[in-house]
Amino acid sequence: MSTRRGFLAQMTGTAVLLAAGMTGCNSGSGGGNIKSAAAVTKVYGTGQKFIAVAVEYNSDIDTSKLSKTDFRVEGRTVVKVYGNTAADLAEQGRNGKYVIVELSPDDSSALLWGGPSGSLPQQTSSASTTATSATPSGNSGPQAGTTQGPAIIRAAKGIVTQTGAVTTTGGTVYAASSTNVATSTTVNLVVDEFKQFTYKDPKNGQILPYNLYTPANYDKRKSYPLVLFMHDASVVSTTPTATLVQGLGAVCWADAHDQAEREAFVLAPQYPSIVIGDDYKPTGLFDTTAHLVEDLSKQYNIDTGRRYATGQSMGAMMTLGLNIKYPDLFAASWVVAGQWPADQCAPLATKKLWVTVSQGDTKAYPGENEIMDIIEQTGTRVSRAVWNGQSTTAEFAADATALAAQGAPINYSAFLKGTTLSPGETAPGGVEHTTTWPIAYTIEGIRAWIFQQHK
Repeated sequence: MSTRRGFLAQMTGTAVLLAAGMTGCNSGSGGGNIKSAAAVTKVYGTGQKFIAVAVEYNSDIDTSKLSKTDFRVEGRTVVKVYGNTAADLAEQGRNGKYVIVELSPDDSSALLWGGPSGSLPQQTSSASTTATSATPSGNSGPQAGTTQGPAIIRAAKGIVTQTGAVTTTGGTVYAASSTNVATSTTVNLVVDEFKQFTYKDPKNGQILPYNLYTPANYDKRKSYPLVLFMHDASVVSTTPTATLVQGLGAVCWADAHDQAEREAFVLAPQYPSIVIGDDYKPTGLFDTTAHLVEDLSKQYNIDTGRRYATGQSMGAMMTLGLNIKYPDLFAASWVVAGQWPADQCAPLATKKLWVTVSQGDTKAYPGENEIMDIIEQTGTRVSRAVWNGQSTTAEFAADATALAAQGAPINYSAFLKGTTLSPGETAPGGVEHTTTWPIAYTIEGIRAWIFQQHK
């Protein structure tokens, strides 16, 4: 995962922050040579987690002399310790002024994402967190326009202690110290690479906050793809970055690995209210989203033949609806756990789509089956497959390659019922809806297929 640009410059000269009352360390001790400590966060399918402390020393540290018993972080499980040249994770340690103390993401206190601060109305559609009906009539789920307050996102804070000797590249040994050092800054991997803006739609007056990732080496002389990610109704919030930390739908495209392979802009609107409810009648923010994509395509050198859309639940519904109403807007789209009235979906037969859903999703699964049937009735070919949601990264890669190899314009992959759940886990409301996208967006092969599509 990438670290935020310019972080080293920000960290330079940062003062030592010691816990109150913790003084008297010797100049030769580890505590006395620590300049600062930063909390490091990473986004997983289930949300943002506090997963490392980056300890900055006043000299380069010999990574070969480090072990995980050399540091303790209060209330957390240390799993790995190594040197680095930046406050960032690494597969392999290197000599540098930073010691990275990796923490278990499975610790009960690791998760920072807490969801919305209040309660949405009874949610029964895939515009929401559960689904119980295959038809919109009679549902009492959240209505379009329903608002939600700030999201709950815990601050990443930790207290680290050097409990073993640390050796510099020059051979100086910093002895273990009883001094506790509190983290004074936070590095949000990938998330910090996004910038926050507000768009006022000149066509309908709607105001839409959004997050935008700009390629690190953006060159105005080159054209770039753009990926639009739209979140689900449970993330409706006045917190601009909620969509970035709730799951992988936005940040996976901006990860250093993906950007090295597929450089692109990533757009993640933060909807302050529900855009589409159970009646499938969107608010003005639906059109504003399309207008924003068009506006950014003029502001930046974005290739209009390589614009892509994706979304989960409500965002998946928006993806389908936008493709129907604005057929020239996107080159390809990825629909995750959502549906649209089948009798309106014949225009999707001309689109390039990848649809992912769980067989245990009692609304989105039958809904998508109806859409696929309508599309096939037009003569467009649909490639279908059922996958095990517990597959390994390598198995998912093979699955995606095999489905894409069939060469159909529309790919439909369903997770086998029950396999989006961990052992002992119960699906919310008995419906495998919200358990779909934490798995779906980890599958790189689908992301790669999306970028292979052009208008």
